[in-house]
Amino acid sequence: MRVLLHSCCGPCASHCLLALRDAGHEPVLFFSNSNIAPSEEFERRLAALRQLADATAAEVVVDPPDHARWLEEVAAGYEDCREGGARCARCFRFSLRRAAESLDRLGAEAFTTSLTVSPHKRSASVFEAGREVGGDRFLPVDFKKRDGFLHSIKLAEQYGLYRQNYCGCEFSVRKEASH
Repeated sequence: MRVLLHSCCGPCASHCLLALRDAGHEPVLFFSNSNIAPSEEFERRLAALRQLADATAAEVVVDPPDHARWLEEVAAGYEDCREGGARCARCFRFSLRRAAESLDRLGAEAFTTSLTVSPHKRSASVFEAGREVGGDRFLPVDFKKRDGFLHSIKLAEQYGLYRQNYCGCEFSVRKEASH
C-alpha cells in the first residue's frame, strides 16, 4: 500500500520509513511542517530529509509551508501553552490534515506520521488527531515501540543527518540553562 509518511524531520522519518517498508508498504516522505521557524531551520530539516531520501531511494513530496497561516490557525491564543499541551494537539491536526487532503492527489491509500517515534510526543494524542482529520485512512503506528527512537538516532548518525534540539515552532525552542 502506498502510504504518505508525514515526516517532521529526517532523523525521525528514518526509522519510520524502514518500518513501513518492512511491513510491506510503499512509503512516501511527506514534508508538511508549516510550524517550523525560522525558515532557515525549515530548510535545514528539509535538506536532512532529502539526504535520507537519497540514501534510501525514497520519494519526497514537499508541502509548501505557510507559517503565517499556522500562527493564525494553531498558535494564536496558545503561545504560552506548555510543550505537549493544547497548542501541540492543534499542530498535529493542522499538519495531518494537510497530509489527509493530499492522499488522492498523490495516489496514496493511507497516511501516518513520524511524530510517534519521539518519546516527547504522546502517541494517543497524535492518533486522535490523525483519526479526526483522516478517519480510516489514518494508519496509527506507534513508531517508538521496539526501540524505534533509538534506531532513529543510530540511523541519523549512519546517514549523517542534521538533528535538531527542538520540535519546530518558535514556542518550543528550549532555553539554554544559565550557568
